[in-house]
Amino acid sequence: MRTSYLKRIFLPGIILQSVLIGGGYATGREIVEYGAKYGASGWVCGLAIFAGFALMSVLSMEASRLWNVYDYKSLLKKMIGPGWVAYEFVYLLLAVLIIAVMASAAGEILNNTLGFQRWVGIVIIITLVGFLNYKGDDVIARLETIGTVALFVAYILFAVIVFSAKGSNILLVLGSWNTSSQPTPPSLGVLLWTGLLYVGYNLAVYPAAFFTYRGIQSRKESIQAGVVAGALMTIPWFITYFAIMGYYPDAAILSSTVPWLEILKSFHPFLIVVFGIVVGWTLVETATGMIHAFISRIEAELEVRNKHPMKKITKALISSVTLVASLLLAQVGIIELVAKGYELMAYAMILVFALPILFYSKRLLVDEAAHG
Repeated sequence: MRTSYLKRIFLPGIILQSVLIGGGYATGREIVEYGAKYGASGWVCGLAIFAGFALMSVLSMEASRLWNVYDYKSLLKKMIGPGWVAYEFVYLLLAVLIIAVMASAAGEILNNTLGFQRWVGIVIIITLVGFLNYKGDDVIARLETIGTVALFVAYILFAVIVFSAKGSNILLVLGSWNTSSQPTPPSLGVLLWTGLLYVGYNLAVYPAAFFTYRGIQSRKESIQAGVVAGALMTIPWFITYFAIMGYYPDAAILSSTVPWLEILKSFHPFLIVVFGIVVGWTLVETATGMIHAFISRIEAELEVRNKHPMKKITKALISSVTLVASLLLAQVGIIELVAKGYELMAYAMILVFALPILFYSKRLLVDEAAHG
């Protein structure tokens, strides 16, 4: 059945944005590291992020359309053959890292809001993630939808409140080109590369949206849907960036493990409760989705090879090993994990996904001509 034009153009971006939330901008720490720490010049990182997401979206959509492949494995096999396994390895490492960041953030949130020890929040997140993976697809799908909508509504609420209270300081920071938190003003190259690194570590979200590419019928629609996806994936970054600029160069915000939490402390305590609940659940759904997606891809490979379905005990073992590794890694702390771990994974993702699809973009032009 032919899908509507609006669904073809907007659905991929909506799915990509929903998957991006947890690891990309839920805590605000990611935005500090990948833009806000540069003050007034940080918006350049945002433009690079938009351009990077839009380009990766357009190329992946067009490749899927022309080659008639709508899962990441088939696409990667087209580009790098047996090397597609490298993507799985990098994805699993990134999943462990993101879950560690999520667990560490949950520990900080519960510590700041309810006074619990950090390890309590970490254990709660790990336990919930393990339980949801045990319950399976239907429960995960329902709860992820609820969590995604709730977080986006909460973000808009937080942004309106912060912009209303700190709008003048945002204008002052941008108008005076304030970059005082940095020893020297960042160069254009540093700003652009910082934005591209943010795109790099978030490339793991693309496999979740491949099924939405089926309706795209032309190169024009690939470009339209890709640009829309780039915009939807970048808007939350800019919301958080401008909110942080309302307090720039406040060291308490820039050095906070969860900047959004620090920002909301100056407002009604109810907002802290809302943030803790909504973001805490988003952290759970992101971590759950990462493990679930990995297990699902293993099951799909077993099916292709006519192997026996994966047993529940095997799924539990994979989840347990991943969660224990994340639990240990969470002890490092969210600031170090985001600053160092995400950067390392960004390079790895660029190597196994971005470079191959960029390399084959010329081949896409040839294939389009052949189709014509």
